[in-house]
Amino acid sequence: MANVSIPDSFWFQARSQILLDPKVINLNTGSFGPLPRVVFERVTELRRRLAEEPMDFLIRAAPSLLWQARERLAEFMGGNPRRLVFTSNVTAAINTIANSLVLPAPGEILMTDHEYGAMQWCWERAAQRQGLTLRTFPLPAFPRSGDEIVDAFRRAMTDQTRLLFFSHVLSPTGLVLPAQAISEEARRRRIITVIDGAHALAMIPLDVSEIGCDFYTGNCHKWLLAPTGAGFLCFGAGNEDRLQPMQVSWGWHHDRERLEERDEFGSTQRLRAFEFEGTRDPCPWLAVPSAIDFQTSIGWEQIRGRIAQLSAYVPNRLSRLDRLRLATPPEPELHGAMTAFWLPAGTDAPRLRRRLWEENRIEAPVIERPEGLLIRASTHFYNTVDEIDRLAEALEGSI
Repeated sequence: MANVSIPDSFWFQARSQILLDPKVINLNTGSFGPLPRVVFERVTELRRRLAEEPMDFLIRAAPSLLWQARERLAEFMGGNPRRLVFTSNVTAAINTIANSLVLPAPGEILMTDHEYGAMQWCWERAAQRQGLTLRTFPLPAFPRSGDEIVDAFRRAMTDQTRLLFFSHVLSPTGLVLPAQAISEEARRRRIITVIDGAHALAMIPLDVSEIGCDFYTGNCHKWLLAPTGAGFLCFGAGNEDRLQPMQVSWGWHHDRERLEERDEFGSTQRLRAFEFEGTRDPCPWLAVPSAIDFQTSIGWEQIRGRIAQLSAYVPNRLSRLDRLRLATPPEPELHGAMTAFWLPAGTDAPRLRRRLWEENRIEAPVIERPEGLLIRASTHFYNTVDEIDRLAEALEGSI
């Protein structure tokens, strides 16, 4: 691995640059990432300028900063800045798609049985509104290759499938799906693809243009360690005019001949229609370049090597607990920075959550699935082997 020779002192120094409660073991970047000090200072500086002179900041200063942030994020994830809409989060992005995309009925919206619950509800409402059915299909219980996963998608798609929704990285187990191959299969069948990339950005190498989906959404507040309130929606080529903004404001009327041109607001006319929802705080979006710069200064190859080491240690350590069963495949192409284990039958989820937090101050989600309960550990570069050991010890005394 890339960082085998990097001493622990290097990572302790990198960790010291993150705002972390010293009394808490944070193994849950999969839900929220803590802020690096420089990112916190940057977004606080921007908010101070907004507070001191709102008109000057929003009208004169913010537009150039917004365009810079758009270009930096697009470059980082292999997208096109003129097809990148900033949103508050993935939920906002997917709701924009689900609430405005017109699908032919009768037909179905198809998704896996491992999708995030709130997003399942989002598509449930969209299906009801458009006279469609919502169908889920099972993923392989413990896949050993990407081909096995693609085969499951291939078998599930039918001539009634109008839209396919799936997560690039599954929230419950951390399984990484072969997004490009799945999108290719859907495209051959003329099925629209919408990808929930909430966990992918900065956890795994990402090139949205290579994936080739119709819509890709993501969060910056998880693995990129950007402020809460920074998410995005990317239009695949040819999909720019298929959506309508959730709210109509000053970006609504525009010149159809100049939709792609950069405007004086830090957007294009098309993008502004989605981003301008009335008065809002754009500072989380404007601080995204600082988040990119922070981890770039450490080195992405080094960070991913560190994550790989910690992610390998989690199953090695927790597998010593006889009552736990690994839920995340160990194959590198199917595994990112989140590792999940099945908890033994009969585990009391509320009680375990209380013990992890109240007695051990450990942030690690206990996830309820139809098949049972999962414990999930997220390991970013700032985590340590000792923290993983502490989780194992806490579980040993609780299950």
